[in-house]
Order: sequence, then structure tokens, then C-alpha cells
Amino acid sequence: MKKRILSLGLAMTMTMSLLAGCGGGGGSKSESWKVTCPWAPSGVAAMVSQKAAAKSPEYSDTITLVAEAIKGDAATVNTWVADAKPNDPELVFVGEGLLSITSIIDPAKMQFGYEDFTYVENLYSSVFVLSADKKLNINNIEELKAFVEAGNEISVAVNGATSSEAFLAAALFSSMGAGDHLKLTPYQSAAEAAQAVAKGETQFAVSHQSQILETYQQGGVSVVCAFDEKALDAGPFAGVEGVGEHGYPYFRNRCLIMAPAGADAAKVSELKDLYDKILADKEVAAWLQDTMLLEVDPMSKEQIEEHIENVKSIVNEYKDVVVG
Repeated sequence: MKKRILSLGLAMTMTMSLLAGCGGGGGSKSESWKVTCPWAPSGVAAMVSQKAAAKSPEYSDTITLVAEAIKGDAATVNTWVADAKPNDPELVFVGEGLLSITSIIDPAKMQFGYEDFTYVENLYSSVFVLSADKKLNINNIEELKAFVEAGNEISVAVNGATSSEAFLAAALFSSMGAGDHLKLTPYQSAAEAAQAVAKGETQFAVSHQSQILETYQQGGVSVVCAFDEKALDAGPFAGVEGVGEHGYPYFRNRCLIMAPAGADAAKVSELKDLYDKILADKEVAAWLQDTMLLEVDPMSKEQIEEHIENVKSIVNEYKDVVVG
């Protein structure tokens, strides 16, 4: 009889534990938030999103991030905006490419604006760099300026005809006085553009640091400058000058995590707190810096809006150079 009572007690204890784990008995149930990356499924943003999703259970008992990467563009975000409701557990990435470039160059592609989102956090910042064919022997901004002022023909590989890279190249070389000597050569992918300069197809390339690293290590290119306010202070390109130090225009590439417009403020705050904890994780921070050559760069809503407007100003000033 005693054994039967013990068995019944054990069964009741197990049942209560299961109920608590499923949200019964006062426990809290974890909610899955799908994070849509509307860019290359094997790209930088998708990889970082997957890393964050894998870390999310370590830092929250109530939110689990689920990374989903789709090969898409503005059309993907159009669908997301149309379908997502304020109370849906949905997040999406957007950046200056859509909000500051497409919105000016090809607004017909977009059925949304910044007002259709609620900003959560900046997933990372990437500082683009300019590389040069090693044979040109250009290693810094002063040598680059001298090359431009000598009236040389200039060809620059970029990722797409109206990409962030294209506008950064147009802004820098136009500011140096390249004029009609500048030719931007668009490639189908960022990796192709980064390799073009080493193959002798172009003299220069604008790329993410990670995309030019292998070619640089093999001695095929020099890295002339970074599109930032100051010199790079970490990684394999530490010490490379920032164009901002010389008064030239620049912006960083940023990956903005957005919730639907009207999302509950408390939930948005909880999501931001979760992302901030993940990005502060020592393993994640080291992986971002050492493997991906990206920076943890939390930003306020006001800072993001300044970033978007800064890129818009550069696009408006140099759009004739880029689109012809």
C-alpha cells in the first residue's frame, strides 16, 4: 500500500512539473519570434542572425529567436509589412540600402517606409574598406589622392549598380576630383566585387573587410582606407586610415532589427534587452570581431534616424554619378 501511495505521489509530481513547463501552474511560456533576413541566405546578416537565435535561450525564458533567411529584396519586405500585425511575434531586417538608397533611386519598388516599423536594435555595424591592385602601390589616402589628381582613369568594383559600396566609391572619388575619369563596375555579389581587383578586372574595390581579407593576406591587394570617421583600431586592418579623418563622406553598413509598427512598447523593450545581452556575450562579441570583422554597435532610435538621413544626403549628392 505504501508503495502505491509513493507511486501516486511521484506521478502527481511529474504531472505538475510538466504542466509548469508548458505554462501551467504559474510558469511562463516561451514565445517564438521569427526573424526574417530578406537578403542572401548565406550572407553576413543571415549568419549573425543565426548566431543570435542560437544564443537566445541562454538569455531569455520568455522569448526564443528563430532565424529565417530568404533570398529577397524590397519585395520581401513589402510582403512582410503587408502581413505583419502590431501584436505578431515577427521581426525583420532593414538597412540604409532600402531606407536611404532604394527610397530615393527606385521608390516604386517600396510599398513601405520607416514609419511602418518599430526600431528594436542594430544587429551590427560593418566598416567598408577600399582595396587597390597591389601593382598601383597605393597604400594610404594621400597616395590615392595623388593618383586621382594625376588624371588617371579609375575603375572600381562594387556590389550592385546602386549599392552602398557604389555610393561610397562615388562619394570618395568624386570628392577627390575624379570627375568623368571614374567608372563603377557592378558585380552580382559582394564576393565577386571584392575579388575583381585582385584579378586585374578593376583597379579598386569597395567591400566588407571580411570579403577582401583572404586576397589581402595573399598579397594581391593593398587596403587603402576605411569608410569611417577614424582609423580602424582592431582586426587585421588595424591602423588603416578612416576617410572621415580627411573630411570625405562616409557611412557604415548597419543591420536594423525591426518589429511591426505599433508593437507593444514593453515587448519591444524586452526584445532590445535580449539582443543587447546576446551582443554583450563574450563569445558572440569575439566571433563578430575576429571571424566576421564586424562591430557590436548598439544604437538609439535617434542615432538610427541620423544614420538614415546621413546616407540619404550622400545618395542625393552623388546619385548622378552612380546612376548616370
